[in-house]
Amino acid sequence: MAKKILIIDDSPFFRGQLRLSLSRDYDIIEGGTGAEGLELVKKEKPDLVLLDVVMPDYSGFEICRILRDSESNNLMPIIMITSQDAQEDILIGLELGADDYVKKPFNERELLSRIKNIFKRIDRNRNANPLTGLNGNLEIQRDIQSRIAKGLAFAVIYVDLDNFKAYNDVYGFSNGDRIIVLTADILKDQVSLFGNPDDFVGHIGGDDFIMVTTPDKAEKICQEVIDEFDEKVLGFYNEEDREKGCIVTKNRKDETDTFPLMSISLAIVTNENREIRTFVEVGDIASDVKKKLKTMPGSNYFKDRRSDAHESFEAPISKEATDFQHARTEHTY
Repeated sequence: MAKKILIIDDSPFFRGQLRLSLSRDYDIIEGGTGAEGLELVKKEKPDLVLLDVVMPDYSGFEICRILRDSESNNLMPIIMITSQDAQEDILIGLELGADDYVKKPFNERELLSRIKNIFKRIDRNRNANPLTGLNGNLEIQRDIQSRIAKGLAFAVIYVDLDNFKAYNDVYGFSNGDRIIVLTADILKDQVSLFGNPDDFVGHIGGDDFIMVTTPDKAEKICQEVIDEFDEKVLGFYNEEDREKGCIVTKNRKDETDTFPLMSISLAIVTNENREIRTFVEVGDIASDVKKKLKTMPGSNYFKDRRSDAHESFEAPISKEATDFQHARTEHTY
């Protein structure tokens, strides 16, 4: 369904120009006065408003303020339409909450680009996790499926935190959220430092994340993530728990349970040794790898090196990964 754009402008000629430029891609509604525009916002619920600054009843500034004061409209994008030399109008409009501006006479290509960019940004924000700002499941699936369709070599790294629920129970959800943000920042930083420019970091939800890179970068990224996480997570515990190396909590039966400090597990799935045709296959392979990871104490990564789904995990992984696994186990807190 085409997105709906409301044009509020008292000039029939200018509304006609805008309609001609936009109607190929969008559904267009028109209001010739500020009052008519406000009524159309209530009735039509447009996806975006193109708002002229100078009108006979309400100015564009007044309409922008009214719309931004309404909870139901304060997220609706507004592009102000102003004269070529009205720099002050632009500043006032942006201060009142307008998202962008277009100068008269407008350049059609520029106008279309500004509108498309706003809609892209809104769609990204809707798909993003509100806590971390990372893209969620739709974008994750789209990125992986795109790499599969293009026949690219890829490594998908599923990331989750061990003993996170126990930490939440003892330290509270607000501190748990701080751990989630910490993890997201670590993943973004290490992918930026040691990955490729088009690598992807996503947030599945809760303490589950995904990184998508190339096979040659995956293990280095995982090593750096583990080093960073194991060092920084200690700062989120009190001194007593750090010294004990564990936390103590009560279960539903009022029995005492002891949990190690949080660690991070990273399951690497690649199409180096086997063809992967769908996003679902990636998830199935990752599920097997995560089961293997759960048998390992402390922070670890494990890379699936099997050539098919029926092959055992007992085949040795690379010496580098084995040495790293042993090193992490020796330094588990």
